[in-house]
Amino acid sequence: MPLAPAPVNRQRLHTRRVVYEGFRRDDGVFDIEGHLTDVKDHDYALLTGVRAAGDPVHDMWVRVTVGPDYLIRALEVRTDGMPYPDACDRIEPAYAKLVGASLLHGFRKTLYDTMGGTRGCSHITELLAHLPTAAIQMFAGLRREIEESGGKPFQLDRCHALETTSDTVRRYYPQWYRGAA
Repeated sequence: MPLAPAPVNRQRLHTRRVVYEGFRRDDGVFDIEGHLTDVKDHDYALLTGVRAAGDPVHDMWVRVTVGPDYLIRALEVRTDGMPYPDACDRIEPAYAKLVGASLLHGFRKTLYDTMGGTRGCSHITELLAHLPTAAIQMFAGLRREIEESGGKPFQLDRCHALETTSDTVRRYYPQWYRGAA
């Protein structure tokens, strides 16, 4: 169900789109590609020139190659649209510093410590910051909700609905239910 209609007339000024796609590769690892665009619905004056309505102010891509262990094996960044040509895109190679990082254990801290602020591009860094949840969703379709090993399912205690004291866990994962909080 979408949001309720806006209570007053309004005019859209800006659209940001962020898309993540996950791919299984023939060599046994996985690629997650992220794409971020910022588009204005009106001509937009920048110091570098006017950006016509509909032309992206930002058009940025990442491809992160990970193993089933969620460790980054390779990382590629491309900036096709940027407000400062021949400046914004110069930081692309620096993101290779993230190779070896885990998407599951401290990734956002590692990302911001390594590429935050002037060490990186705020838009590329933001795009990468949401990659762990995209990876989890990609792998979720490949794994059973309850692994045959009998261990606690990965998704439990990672959100309010799946807290092990919730009715959801009591109903669907009774062996891991801890009772009401």
